[in-house]
Amino acid sequence: MAACLNPPRLSTTEDDSVILFSTSNSPEESISASSSSFHHSPPPSQQQFRTAYKLSVRNLSYTLQPNKRTFLSFCHQSKKPEPLSILNSISFVARSSEIVAVAGPSGTGKSTLLRIMAGRVKDEDFDPKSISINDQPMTSPAQLRKTCGFVAQEDNLLPMLTVRETLLFSAKFRLKEMTPKDRELRVESLLQELGLLHVADSFVGDEDNRGISGGERKRVSIGVDMIHNPPILLLDEPTSGLDSTSALQVIELLSSIVKANHRIVVLSIHQPSYRILQYVSKFLILSHGSVVHNGSLEQLEETISKLGFQIPKQLNALEFSMEIIRGLEDSSSKYECSIIEEKEPFPHLLWPEEENCGGVQIVQSQFTKESFSSLCYAYLIEILVLCSRFWKITYRTKQLFLARTMQALVGGFGLGSVYIKVTRDEGGIAERLGLFAFSLSFLLSSTVEALPIYLQERNVLMKEASRGAYRISSYMIANTFIFLPFLFVVSTLFAVPVYWLVGLNPSLSAFTFFTFVVWLIVLMASSLVLFLSAVSPDFISGNSLICTVLGAFFLFSGYFIPKESIPKYWLFLYYVSLYRYPLDALLTNEYWNVRNECFSHQIEGSQCLITGFDVLKSRGLERDNRWINVGIMLAFFLLYRVLCWIILARKASKTTI
Repeated sequence: MAACLNPPRLSTTEDDSVILFSTSNSPEESISASSSSFHHSPPPSQQQFRTAYKLSVRNLSYTLQPNKRTFLSFCHQSKKPEPLSILNSISFVARSSEIVAVAGPSGTGKSTLLRIMAGRVKDEDFDPKSISINDQPMTSPAQLRKTCGFVAQEDNLLPMLTVRETLLFSAKFRLKEMTPKDRELRVESLLQELGLLHVADSFVGDEDNRGISGGERKRVSIGVDMIHNPPILLLDEPTSGLDSTSALQVIELLSSIVKANHRIVVLSIHQPSYRILQYVSKFLILSHGSVVHNGSLEQLEETISKLGFQIPKQLNALEFSMEIIRGLEDSSSKYECSIIEEKEPFPHLLWPEEENCGGVQIVQSQFTKESFSSLCYAYLIEILVLCSRFWKITYRTKQLFLARTMQALVGGFGLGSVYIKVTRDEGGIAERLGLFAFSLSFLLSSTVEALPIYLQERNVLMKEASRGAYRISSYMIANTFIFLPFLFVVSTLFAVPVYWLVGLNPSLSAFTFFTFVVWLIVLMASSLVLFLSAVSPDFISGNSLICTVLGAFFLFSGYFIPKESIPKYWLFLYYVSLYRYPLDALLTNEYWNVRNECFSHQIEGSQCLITGFDVLKSRGLERDNRWINVGIMLAFFLLYRVLCWIILARKASKTTI
């Protein structure tokens, strides 16, 4: 344990080769040998990016394979769907300090091209010979994910964090080996570089919570993927949805980044204004998945003139090229003959000591030098950082925080007032059973409001985990640590008024156990919702699925239908019902200590008809199995979280975000 708490000594001699050739593509990967090229140097434009870079794409093709045929398709004897060709022999070169804009009509494969270049594609669909950096082939999508920053069209950000916090948390995840002081300097430098200092302490916001503007949000998204200073930055339509001024600001920002840090920027773009065009070095125009132009704006104007067209004054050359795309397609055959003109070898400045060994060996040799203590320490820090972020989001999400608190108080006092001072007779027995059953239904369904929050966080989780920012297991552990005390408070707020207003077993130990069981019920429900949020594609289907599952659990809990009357093919639901075990635990807790007490007499003072033991026996509870039920509830709590972890890890390994 001491080894976990002692910070390891970090190497200061790592270089970009470790980053660019890390081949782990699993969200559950071990701590990589490096997370950044900014390990010990302060931010902005240092020596790292004075190296020249060249991104080469040669004969890149991509075909979308159809889904497997369904039973229905066989019944209708439909034709087998044919593979759909998205990209056909795409080739171009991008160098340091260049902005390459990928343009073309909708559906021509612009986003697909960027996602392949960013490594957001399955291993089996990736051609290891098609993409190289400094003439060194990228043999797997994992290498591209580690090398290239990728800004998707959607801004997947956490609305309850400020701009500074968003970048700082990203720095903590991606720049693990930098000191806290250096990380803060890096964030402040990036805020200035992005022009976000004036909104640094403003919440990011979303459609429900007022925050920064759309253009500022886009710059934050760029900053999140720039925090570790990737040599290549890919952006999918960064100006879409922005007004002309905001779009121009984004392109000006990218231009300044390219010039200052010698990066390569490749972006897709739709209908840019004339002012935006002047910042773009090269245009790659696609049509039907093929290249019809690769060159500067001047070369495009020259090509249009050679085709016999004159560009109208109200249009720029790129806009007009979309109108004469057929003509460009016809002339593209001449272009294909000279698509890659560079034959001379590019100097291998990026990985100087990699002459005789592959990048995989570098990572493996580096990994073998890392001690267990360094991995343990890094894992612990990762969890603590996620705990800090979870707490900020939970505390600031007033809807969740206040809703759960008020729900517990209103539910507790409401039920207590309905069942106030239940009598200890035969009628009281039925009322107690009804109270426990309704409390279970109330508590298990009270966590549904967390579903949209989980769904919102899932997109951010997929993006960050797929980039190797942290492990899915770290996310699950941090989520558990933060929600354990929060849900305990909620459980206590519900248990105290219900227990004492109703007049349940007055024993202090019985009250403590009742509160503990209520806590476990809420924890089980939280785990179930978390698991179903990982399975569900959206809120509507997720809400329907939760209601269906909880309804089935309640029906087969033994409260409505005795076990003996449940059909054999539905009997499994009796054993997996989240209602059964807490209901049995609550009944045992209420009656076991008073199992010899009489609750109904034939005539006052005569023979006892019903004792506490008879109540338990009618439910098949002839033994004190309270702690066995507690163990089963804990097992359900852990099981649903493990299942959620497995599903999220699998999704993160295949995500294209």
